[in-house]
Amino acid sequence: METPRKLSVAIIGAGVAGLAAAIGLKDHPEVEYQIYERATRLEEIGASIALGPNGLRTLERLGVVNALDNSIAFRNRHWKTNEITSVDSHHGDVDRRHRTARFYRADLQKALLAHVPNEKIQLNKQFVSATADSSTNPVTILFEDGSSVSVDILLGADGIRSAVRRYFVPGSGPKWTGWVAFRSVFDVKLLENLDEAILNEANHWWGPDRTFFASRLGNGLFTIVGGHYSDPDSPDAPYRGATWNSDGDANELRQYYKDWHPVIRQMIEASPYTRQYPNTFSPALDHWSYCDGRATLAGDAAHAHGGALAAGGSLAIDDGYAFAAALWHVFPPGSTHRAIHDFRRALSLYERVRKPHTDRVISTVYAGNKAIISRIRAGKEETDDQLRERVKNRSDPFWIHEHDVQTMFAKVLAEDIELNSLAAKF
Repeated sequence: METPRKLSVAIIGAGVAGLAAAIGLKDHPEVEYQIYERATRLEEIGASIALGPNGLRTLERLGVVNALDNSIAFRNRHWKTNEITSVDSHHGDVDRRHRTARFYRADLQKALLAHVPNEKIQLNKQFVSATADSSTNPVTILFEDGSSVSVDILLGADGIRSAVRRYFVPGSGPKWTGWVAFRSVFDVKLLENLDEAILNEANHWWGPDRTFFASRLGNGLFTIVGGHYSDPDSPDAPYRGATWNSDGDANELRQYYKDWHPVIRQMIEASPYTRQYPNTFSPALDHWSYCDGRATLAGDAAHAHGGALAAGGSLAIDDGYAFAAALWHVFPPGSTHRAIHDFRRALSLYERVRKPHTDRVISTVYAGNKAIISRIRAGKEETDDQLRERVKNRSDPFWIHEHDVQTMFAKVLAEDIELNSLAAKF
């Protein structure tokens, strides 16, 4: 009996999407994967990250049960009165373990890394290019240090500023939306006098020109997120040159919220620092398959929606799961086929499972960004009645957070079977 050649997979990026894909593949006896990360050490940059039922459910399917956390409900409050003006709730029958939770990013990354052996991650590997001379040759990946590797399949999961994405789609880099977030994560003990109803919930305050978010995280941490909106096309827009995870000015943050409810000012005063994160966005790509069907994208590299709707983490986890599931389906243990059409079939299956959903997310985010910019350019401040109406009538993103990637995978497979049955009749 022929011994099957192992399928080789290179994953560019050790973020959420890349790690999820690796975890999904680690038990496949005939898949050899390696993660290549540009950083010199694994250190998650950012503040908090939300995972909805979709992401938490998928983590459990991947066996990452150590990342599951207590449920947190969303409550949206008025900027000046602190009254609850609307509430987000789950629509489907969501298991308590899968109800939306918020994590410190570094804690989530550690939970994922616990399932990936150290030797499977190579650091200081900056992607430069990927080429396949012909349909029969593997993909050759070149790194900035001059080294190279040849593999069957390449997964670009290197984030919103993806070098893999830019290589295959020049000019597709993300553009600033005009919003900059001011984030901090600190010991919850600094807020010991805060109202328990605020301290133990995820709360979102809405104002006429900005919002404010606060939530408890795991491990005794708390996060606050303020922001400033500008017209991104204005040459004198504040923070135009801001860089990701750079030092922010706490005094500026206090000034932006000086007229807001005292509980918000109390949280800002308690925060020992703030860092700034300019928000960026890219339109949906036409397709995700490159190198003659041997390379694809995942996470923010595939759909740079800018982190809106607290969806990015779960989208990345579902991408990783679907990518791994596609390889398990097309290359099951014991299979010997390794032809180019098999690679194309696997990556096409993955893309058909994920891209329609992420395209809809991008379209929704784009419409929201456009509405904000329109209000800024109009130069008219909302009345209180208009603000309340906007909050109450905002779109419900439940379809994002309760999306089931496993159900979608089965649906796409069923469609394939039906098409093949029809084709067989003619």
